[in-house]
Amino acid sequence: MKILVLNAGSSSLKYQLFDMKDKSVIAKGNCEKIGLPTSFMKYKAHGKEVIFTQEIKNHSDAIELVLKTLQDSEVGVIMDIAEIGAIGHRVLHGGEIYKDSVLVDETVLKNLESLIPLGPLHQPANIMGIKACKELTDAPNVAVFDTAFHANMPKEAYMYGLPYEAYTDWHIRKYGFHGTSHKYVSNRVAKIMNRPLEDLKVITIHLGNGSSMTAVKDGHSIDTTMGMTPLDGLVMGTRSGNIDPSIIEFINKKTGWSIEEITNYLNKKSGMLGLNGKTSDMRENNELIAQGDERAKLFLDILAYQIKKYIGSFSAAMGGVDAIAFTGGIGENQEDIREMCLEGLDFLGIEIDKDKNWKLPRDTEEELSLKTSKVKIYRIPTNEELAIAEDTLRLVK
Repeated sequence: MKILVLNAGSSSLKYQLFDMKDKSVIAKGNCEKIGLPTSFMKYKAHGKEVIFTQEIKNHSDAIELVLKTLQDSEVGVIMDIAEIGAIGHRVLHGGEIYKDSVLVDETVLKNLESLIPLGPLHQPANIMGIKACKELTDAPNVAVFDTAFHANMPKEAYMYGLPYEAYTDWHIRKYGFHGTSHKYVSNRVAKIMNRPLEDLKVITIHLGNGSSMTAVKDGHSIDTTMGMTPLDGLVMGTRSGNIDPSIIEFINKKTGWSIEEITNYLNKKSGMLGLNGKTSDMRENNELIAQGDERAKLFLDILAYQIKKYIGSFSAAMGGVDAIAFTGGIGENQEDIREMCLEGLDFLGIEIDKDKNWKLPRDTEEELSLKTSKVKIYRIPTNEELAIAEDTLRLVK
C-alpha cells in the first residue's frame, strides 16, 4: 500500500509518499508561503529535486498541486490517485478526547475543531489539510496526534496547581507535544538495546527550533517538558520556555502591551533569537559563538543547563534511567550541546564517549556512551513521517 503523509502548518505543507511494502520514500517535498504571491513547492523523486514557482492560495490548492505532481507524466511516481491507499495527517492536538490515532469522519472533524482553542496556531491548518484531502480523494484519512503519546501521563505529572475547576471547566493541564518523535525514538532505543521498551527507563531529548524532553517508563510517557502549549519547557529558537507567570503582568505594566502582544513576544521574539538578538538558527548562532559573541554562547549554556536539570528530575521521577537518546535537528547534529548537558552526570552512571560524539558520521543511529557507562547514550535521527505512515497503515487495515 502507498500512504501519503501530510504535515500542514499555518502557511506550509510538508509531504512524503511511502511504499509500505518496504517503507521506502517514493517522493517528498514541501509547499511554502501558502497564501502569498511568492509561494512555491519543492518536489523530490527519482533522486532529483524540482521547484515549482506558482501562486498557492490555500491548503486545498497545495494538496491539489501535490497530487497532480505525483501523477505527472514526467516527474510523477504514480499513474492514478487511486494508488494512494490512505493519507496520514500530523495533527497537533487530540486534547483528552484522543489518546491514539484515529480514522477521520465528520464526528472526529467536529472534535478537532473544538480543540482549536488549545492549539490556535497549528490546529486550524491541520484541519484544513484533512478537509482538502476529503474533497480531492476517496482515500481514508487518519489523524496522528502530537499529544497522544503523552495522553496517559499520571495526574500528578499533568495537573497544575490551579483551582480544580480550571481543569474540569477549561481543560487546563499539561498535554505535551512532539509525541510522535518521542514514541519513535524510544522504540528505536528498545530495538537497538534488544530489550522490550516496557522494561526500560528512557529519556528522549528532541532538540530543534522547538525542543522538548520526555521521560518514558514501561513504554509510556510519564512526564514531558512542554505543557498546555508548546511554549513551556526548554528554551527554544524563538520561544522563552518556562518562566515565572508573574513576568507577564510585569511586562504589561512596563509596556502596556496586550496579552496577545506579550504572547507573541514569548513565542516569536524570545529564546535563542531574544538572547543573541540576531538569529533563531542554531547554525548561525554557532557562527556567532565562533566570532566571540557572548550572548550567543549564553543561549547554549542556558539550554545545556536546562537539559541537565531535566535529566536529573526525570531520572528521579522514573527511579533511574537506562538510556538517553538525542534527536531532532540540533540533537542529532550539535556535538557540543550533547557533551555539555551530560558533563558532570557520572554520578548517575552517565559517561559520554567524546571521541565517538565528535567523530561519528551524521544521519546514522549511533551509541555515544563509554563502555563503562551504566546508562546508554544514543543519537537517533527521528522519523516522524514514517511513524505516521505506520500508524495510518495499522488503522486502515
